[in-house]
Amino acid sequence: MLVTAALLRDNQGPFSIEEVELPALGPGEVLVEVAGAGYCHTDTLLRQFPNEMLPFIGGHEGAGVVQEVGAGVTGIAVGDHVVMSFDSCGSCRNCRLGLPPYCDEFTARNFMGHKLDGSAGATDASGAPVGWRWFGQSSFATHAVASIRNTVVVDRAVDLTLLGPLGCGIQTGAGSVLNALDVRPGSSLVVYGAGAVGLAAVMAAGIAGASKVIAVDRHQARLDLALSLGATDVIDAAAVDDLGGEVTTRTAGGSDFALDTTGVPAVVAAAVAGLRPTGVCGLVGVGFDDLGLNSVGMMGKTVKGIYEGDAVPQVFIPQMIEYWRGGRFPFDRLIGTFPLDAINEAEKASNDGVVVKPVLLPTRG
Repeated sequence: MLVTAALLRDNQGPFSIEEVELPALGPGEVLVEVAGAGYCHTDTLLRQFPNEMLPFIGGHEGAGVVQEVGAGVTGIAVGDHVVMSFDSCGSCRNCRLGLPPYCDEFTARNFMGHKLDGSAGATDASGAPVGWRWFGQSSFATHAVASIRNTVVVDRAVDLTLLGPLGCGIQTGAGSVLNALDVRPGSSLVVYGAGAVGLAAVMAAGIAGASKVIAVDRHQARLDLALSLGATDVIDAAAVDDLGGEVTTRTAGGSDFALDTTGVPAVVAAAVAGLRPTGVCGLVGVGFDDLGLNSVGMMGKTVKGIYEGDAVPQVFIPQMIEYWRGGRFPFDRLIGTFPLDAINEAEKASNDGVVVKPVLLPTRG
């Protein structure tokens, strides 16, 4: 099928809008016409790829309407409204335990740009191969091919253009609080980084019943937004010399929970330092540097890496929609929309902090 997609051809260059040929559906696959696709910080990982792995179609927070289903697909029908999330095998030990973010095949299914079976993939106008199946979807396009494992049927009454970010960034923030950290009523949580993931965590902390929720960032506009979304306090990280000490003071001895969304080693160290003994710090920020945590300062504390909020998408995405419908999870306040051909502007708006969660509308001008 011939579709329009945003390709990254050079890891230092802009996205280009091109026609791409998608192969026919295989068993267990679905074709989705994309109504909206969130631009997530994780999409910038494509810029870390060597140019030999490019061109590549990004996009892993897609939502749309099913146009076709492959052999063996059950529970999903043409015309269904769906949100696409990360892919998983469904049969390894972790998948069977209800922990698909830690699937044995997670890297191969979500990052490598081709199917596991080596079958034909996407091609550009010249017939050259194009990396695709980014997080099992590559939704920076008018259409995406996903699997039954990463496609979640949702209520047709909900605006699909809003729902894409629930597949990754919003799911990661909210799931980290409600699933992975299991934040308890009356506890304290400090969220480091008030982007989409961090603000989703702030909102989820209110659902969890946390009594003190502190957002930490360097941008006053995001701190103001965090307060409006349920944070009880904020800290301008640029205005304090000892962030861990400041948190310890404001939480009367340290927070029960912390969530780092930055991946910056100094911020992670501050998050751990700001925990009370027996406190738990979750790490969801993408970083490639060693953390170098002090072993003495770790005593009694837990540091936990978290993928995708420990979520089972088919369970957690509908839950988030119901929280939103009930007025408890207004994630739509984070969204600004762009047409697909404005993807470079959307990326800049995200990087500059002008828009918390850009959403691309591939089938609208």
